[in-house]
Amino acid sequence: MFMRMDRLLIDIPRLKEPDPNAAAAIQELLGGKFGEMSTLNNYLHQSFNFRGRNKVRPFYDLVANITAEELGHVELVTTAVNMCLEGYTKPGDPDDAPLKKGKDMRNSHHFIASAQTSMLANSMGQPWTGDYVFNSGNLVLDLLHNFFLECGARTHKMRVYEMTDNPVAREIVGYLLVRGGVHVMAYAKALEKLTGVEMTKMLPIPNLENKAFSETRKFEEKGLHRAIYRFSPNDYKEIDKIWNGVHPEDGQPLYVKDGPPEGAPIPDLEEKPEMFSPGLSSEEIEELAARLSRNI
Repeated sequence: MFMRMDRLLIDIPRLKEPDPNAAAAIQELLGGKFGEMSTLNNYLHQSFNFRGRNKVRPFYDLVANITAEELGHVELVTTAVNMCLEGYTKPGDPDDAPLKKGKDMRNSHHFIASAQTSMLANSMGQPWTGDYVFNSGNLVLDLLHNFFLECGARTHKMRVYEMTDNPVAREIVGYLLVRGGVHVMAYAKALEKLTGVEMTKMLPIPNLENKAFSETRKFEEKGLHRAIYRFSPNDYKEIDKIWNGVHPEDGQPLYVKDGPPEGAPIPDLEEKPEMFSPGLSSEEIEELAARLSRNI
C-alpha cells in the first residue's frame, strides 16, 4: 500500500510569464517512452509481480522503494507543466475567443483536452501507453532493462534542458538528473551484485557529468547524488546491502536516508472560468464551503 503526503519533492520557481511551449517539451519527461510514467510503471509492476522476493529481498526492496520515489517524480513533472501553462489565457466572453492564443501553441491539446494542465502524453501529444512497461520476471533481465530505461531517461532530460532556458524546466531537470543518476547507479550496483559485471564502469551515460548542468550543482552539494530515500517507516530495510560503498565521481560514501525528503508546498492552481474548471461559481463555492462546515 502507499501513504501520500500533500508535498512536492522540491520547491520550484514561479514564472513571471507563462511558457506553453516549454510545457510541451516537459511533457516528454512525463508521458514519453523514457518519461516518469514509464519509470514508475515499470518498477511498480515489477515489484507487484516479483517472484521469490523473500529469497532475494535486497533486490525487491530496491525496486519497490524506487517505485515510491517515482510517484513523486510524476507529480513533480506534472506540476512543472502546469506552472508553465498557468495564466496563459484570461476569462472572457465565449464569442471573444478567450482561448484563441492556444491554437498557435506547440501542443494545443493543453487547451482542449485538459484545463491547461498536464496530460499523460509526450511532447507531441501522443498518449503514454502500457506497451512501455517491461516485466519479464527474470531478475537480471528486468534490472538490465531498468538500467537502460534510466540511461534513456537521463538522455532525454539532458536534451530538454538544452531546449529551453525556462527556469521551471531547468529546476526540475536539474533535480531529476541528480535523482535519476542515483537510480542508474543503483541498478548498476544491483547487477554487479548479481553477476559480477562491473556496470558502474560504463557510467555516466551519456558521458557528461551532472555538474555540467548548473541547476544540478546545488542538489549535489547537499549530497542528493549519494542518497537513496527509504519511503517506508518499517520496510525496505535491506537496500543498504546493495546501496553501499562510495560514489565513483567524488569518492564520498553512499547512504540510505530513512524517510522521504522534507518537500515543499504544492502550488495551488487558480480557477479557469474560460476552461470551465473547476466549473463552480464563487457563490457556489461559498455555499459549498458553508454546507461542508455545517456537516462537521
